[in-house]
Amino acid sequence: MPKKKLQKLFPTPEQVRQNKSLAFLAPLMGKPNLWHLNRRSVAQAFFIGIFCAFIPMPFQMALAAILAFYFNSNLPISVGLVWLSNPITMPPMFYATYSFGAYILDIPAREFNSDMSLDSLFAQLNEIWLPLYLGSLLAGLIFACLGYVGMRILWRMHVISHWQKRKAERLARQKDR
Repeated sequence: MPKKKLQKLFPTPEQVRQNKSLAFLAPLMGKPNLWHLNRRSVAQAFFIGIFCAFIPMPFQMALAAILAFYFNSNLPISVGLVWLSNPITMPPMFYATYSFGAYILDIPAREFNSDMSLDSLFAQLNEIWLPLYLGSLLAGLIFACLGYVGMRILWRMHVISHWQKRKAERLARQKDR
């Protein structure tokens, strides 16, 4: 893990406390895992961030921040991963989750036109909300679990390779003596 590089990119708790618009959050920033990069907090952050990215709702970042605080996981990673669903990826992502939900509910998925406006989407929301949210929740859980397990495995592989490298260096030093 490029731990030191990531830590340089993340804001520090002091920077958050000094930001006037975030000053109300200062008492909540005392939990150490909100800012530390360790296997547990990062894996949980991947779960939270990916799960929240799949939920079709406004203020996904706020939900990710609340969950990160509640579950004591890395806050910047949790909030940053929400941007997997951005204005470019949202339409195909949510259409896929809608289709998945319709498949699970065994109802025919509606075809969406590329020229669909927000007004027509809100008019059809009454018909599509159940498959959309069911598909989003299930896809969010599936991909969040994959992200969690994948991060745990990658982190463990990195630690093992680092141990092996250190062991080889130690043996080389002993040979040189």
